[in-house]
This record gives sequence, C-alpha cells and structure tokens, in this order.
Amino acid sequence: MKSTRFIWGAIGLTATISTIVFAVGFAYAANQIWFPKASGDLQLVTEAPKKESMIESRSKLQIVALGDSLTAGTGDNTGKGYVGRVREKLEKETGKPVFLLNNLAIPGYKSDQLLADLALKKTQDALAQADIILLTIGGNDIFAGGEGLFTGENQTEFNPEAAAKRVAPALLQMDKILQAIHQANPKATLLYVGLYHPFLDLDPKREGSLIVQRWNDGVFGMMNRYPEMVIVPTYDLFEQNLIKYLSSADHFHPNSDGYERIADRIVQILK
Repeated sequence: MKSTRFIWGAIGLTATISTIVFAVGFAYAANQIWFPKASGDLQLVTEAPKKESMIESRSKLQIVALGDSLTAGTGDNTGKGYVGRVREKLEKETGKPVFLLNNLAIPGYKSDQLLADLALKKTQDALAQADIILLTIGGNDIFAGGEGLFTGENQTEFNPEAAAKRVAPALLQMDKILQAIHQANPKATLLYVGLYHPFLDLDPKREGSLIVQRWNDGVFGMMNRYPEMVIVPTYDLFEQNLIKYLSSADHFHPNSDGYERIADRIVQILK
C-alpha cells in the first residue's frame, strides 16, 4: 500500500512540475511573440528620408513655354490657353508665386523652326531660368493644317498616307529639340503635351489614330532618356469628346474646355 501511495504521489508531483514548466515556457514564448526584442545583430529597417519634389523645394516657380499654336493658346476665347491655366492652378494648389517668364510659342511653327530658335541666345537664356518648361510641337509637321490630308469629291475623306510619311522626319527633329532643351537647362522639368487626332470624326477607319500613337510613342522613347522630362497624354481626352473640346472655329485647336483639361493633366503630374 505504501509503495502504491508513493508511486501515485510521484506521478502527481511529476505532473505538477510538468504543468509549471509548460506554463512558464508558454508565457515566455507568448512574451516573445507579443513583445519581441531585437537581437544585437538585428538592424531595424527605417524609412529613407523623403526627397523633396521640385515644387516643394522652390519658394517660387518660373515657367517658360515654347512651341506652336497650342502653347500660344489659339482657339481659346479667354486667351489663357493651357499655359495661363497651368500658372493659375499651380499658384492656387501650391500657395507659392508662379511666374510665366516667357511664352515663346509661335502659331504655325514646325519642329525645324523651333530647333532653329533653340540655338538663339535669348531662347537659351530664358530656358536657363525656368523651373518648368511647357512644350507643344509636331502637330503642324504631321497634319500641316490639313494640307494634303483629305481626298474625295468634297475633300472630306482622311488620307492617312499623307500624315504617315511625315512622322519619321519630324521625330528626327524632335530628338534634336529635346537634346537642345536638356543642354540649356538639365534641371528644369519639361512637360511635352502629346498629340491628339483632330480629324477623328473624318476618319471612320481610325487610321490616323495609329499615326498619332506612333508619334507619341516615338517621343516617349526619346524623353525616357531624360529623368526630368514627362509626356502629357491628351489623346484620350479628345477621343470620346472631340467636338466638345475642339474649337468650332477651325476644328483643329482645343477650345477653352479642351485647354482646361490639358492644364488639369499637367498640374496633376506636377503635384
């Protein structure tokens, strides 16, 4: 009997000790999970300091604009165009003074004419002062104001071949334009407003859309070499709202609403 009581007592003591050891081990493990401690060799990951954007780092912003009639604001009855709207919107969004130093755009300009202007000292001096450079060019190279683009009895059938053959020579000039702007001011942010298809409603097969895409893709490939350059897409704005956003005066340039949408895109990118 004594030996039996001894055995059961030993079993009970062992069970009690096992329970205590289990409880202590469980508490230790739970503490490590709930309140982990870094080991001596563990480096805690910290976020890298955020780099200020161009807008954040400036006490004021200075804009220089160049190119063709879109940058000149043709078709906008307010006279602001997208350039004036960008200035106003940026000033409102940032709370900083925003100045338009120069708008050097000339209606009708093609890429070779702009390239010649970029060699002028006055143009280079203006660009050197800019924080933001706004640019449109290429539309007159490809569409030439409609010259040679239409066939048929009433000249209302879009002729894609006439526009397509103009793309490659203009892209060669565009490459030189981007190089010249970069050399004049490698620190400024350049925003190039991409082309849209102004004759989409006269192009039922949408062949001109592929030509515009070829141009925009070519420009994007060139700009991708420069981290300070950005292409602003506009094709989608006009694709579904061509009549709404085009000037009724010439069916080529944006109207006030069209320029407003382009300015919104630019400010969204800069923010």
